[in-house]
Amino acid sequence: MIRFDSVSKQHGNQILFVEASATLNRGEKVGLVGPNGAGKSTLFRMVMRQETADEGQVAIDRGVTIGYFSQDVGEMAGRSALAETMSGAGEVSTVGTELASLEAALADPSRADELDKLVERFGEVQGRFEELGGYALEGSAREILAGLGFSESMMDGDVGGLSGGWKMRVALAQILLMRPDAMLLDEPSNHLDLESLIWLEGFLKGYEGALLMTSHDREFMNRIVGKIVEIDGGTLTTYSGNYDFYVQQRALNEAQAQAAYERQQAMLAKEMRFIERFKAQAAKAAQVQSRVKKLDKIEKVEAPKRQKTQHFEFQQSPRSGEDVVRLEGVYKGYGDRRIYDGLDLLIRRGERWCVMGVNGAGKSTLLKLVASSTTPDQGSVTVGASVKLGYFAQHAMELLDPGSTVFEALQNSFPRASQGSLRTLAGCFGFSGDEIEKPCRVLSGGEKARLVLAIMLYDPPNFLVLDEPTNHLDLATKEMLVEALKQFEGTMLIVSHDRHFLAALSNRVLELSEGDVRTYPAGYVEYVASTGREAPGLRE
Repeated sequence: MIRFDSVSKQHGNQILFVEASATLNRGEKVGLVGPNGAGKSTLFRMVMRQETADEGQVAIDRGVTIGYFSQDVGEMAGRSALAETMSGAGEVSTVGTELASLEAALADPSRADELDKLVERFGEVQGRFEELGGYALEGSAREILAGLGFSESMMDGDVGGLSGGWKMRVALAQILLMRPDAMLLDEPSNHLDLESLIWLEGFLKGYEGALLMTSHDREFMNRIVGKIVEIDGGTLTTYSGNYDFYVQQRALNEAQAQAAYERQQAMLAKEMRFIERFKAQAAKAAQVQSRVKKLDKIEKVEAPKRQKTQHFEFQQSPRSGEDVVRLEGVYKGYGDRRIYDGLDLLIRRGERWCVMGVNGAGKSTLLKLVASSTTPDQGSVTVGASVKLGYFAQHAMELLDPGSTVFEALQNSFPRASQGSLRTLAGCFGFSGDEIEKPCRVLSGGEKARLVLAIMLYDPPNFLVLDEPTNHLDLATKEMLVEALKQFEGTMLIVSHDRHFLAALSNRVLELSEGDVRTYPAGYVEYVASTGREAPGLRE
């Protein structure tokens, strides 16, 4: 359906692809992986003819319709979220617009002389509209928007009043409603809560077209794709299997390549020792010459490329008291809406709570109460003795000084730290080489999140309060963060839609649902096993 044939592509001095080849066949669901800047978005743009290959070609079968979701959604305003979704549904949207125009023309007395022509065209367009399922379009659009977390009032309200994250959901809904022959989805799991993510997972499993997607959500990728295409070092390498299989196979391939390289290096060293030892002896001249010719003909095995993996190790944090935070009789509301009605909760040292709940259940509000970013209407929130709290929230990224570089931001936070330790810290969170001289104002959302986490974790608190810490983080940084937090000896309170993150780190679950609060004295994996659902209100 879509083929990359010996594609080469260069941006300035950066070489992205060198004679790279891969295919996307009908009905395949493929994950596209690779380090930041490897060329994943460029590959999507080449398929969409927004960029062209320097050499080779990107071939697309005739008649194939393609829907492309990117992180750049453009301007949306002036109509409802429902109308905006329907406007992007491809041919059916275009045909529907013409049908509405023809209906208006048929009702216009001034065009009575065109009546026969208009009626004939109306019949043709109406037939095509029915064939494309146009009369069911609004119902389908509402179903998709509801799956992505929209209430009826949000669907019918002005799309211009929505936040950037909700506009992203509208743009995604447009592509899902379109149901093209092939979908290109660039990070569709960003900005989704867990319930919407699980709904999207089910939708994509049932989608019969071809799918090529990137995602920083390991579990989401595992459950949808059956093939991985990796971009690394200018080449495209295909692996049959999900993301976990790819990780295992890549590690096996690296080990085999390393072993082959070491075997050849040992053989070459042995031959060179023979040559050096006997090159001056006439009796051995023929043997020496023979071995020299043999070495000249050997195809050298290159040292295997290894993806850089960074590891972050916590410095020792001070030990807190046994009772880390206690909420007693907490009431909290916004306007007429009650969020908490007499909440009692005790978090003890070493506990790792993940907070579950649908949109509006009060997950972020709970974290704000604990972090003293907001106060209860009634009741008390008491932080225990010797508690040093670190709070990661999305608004924290807005507090970075736009005029400072990454390195200056670290230096300003830790003026007594050595340059070497700060450069190591920056490298752990994905800022290497010249990237540490980037001004904060040009950083992406993911880069800002990494910088804020680096600052928070360098001088470690003993109580981490994390509100969606993995939003925008790439898979490699997420894995580094998970491994680091596994070694963290303090207490955690987490809100996250990343199931791999929750499963790896939690040992308690707090479920918020319609004013009801339930606690589970085990981690997320046990919660799913005992409740039969991955999020409140959802059944497996």
